[in-house]
Amino acid sequence: MADESTTGEGGPIRVEVAHARPENQVLLSFEAEPGITARQAVERSGILEQFPDIDLMGENKLGVFGKLVKPDQPLRDGDRVEIYRPLIADPKEVRRQRAKQKKGKEDSAEEGGGEEA
Repeated sequence: MADESTTGEGGPIRVEVAHARPENQVLLSFEAEPGITARQAVERSGILEQFPDIDLMGENKLGVFGKLVKPDQPLRDGDRVEIYRPLIADPKEVRRQRAKQKKGKEDSAEEGGGEEA
């Protein structure tokens, strides 16, 4: 038989809510009842008062330990809910642009390299 303190059944569970910005990061820990959802944890943590621009219905997505979850995802003891900022650029497009710039620099270096001999 499993120990109730490790399963989170019957007693409170420990959860964290995390949000990172370029200028600071916030990690809030608290106890909650079993069955609390990711959205409820964010709302209960008080982080929305610190960052009123967080939009759980739109731009901001939620995850648990780096994996996207739906807001109604029930949490387990020890889970960390992460609030993700919206992307300002498509990562694939940024890599393409970097590769294009690098290729352009290499091509011009090859052309200029043959003039000095």
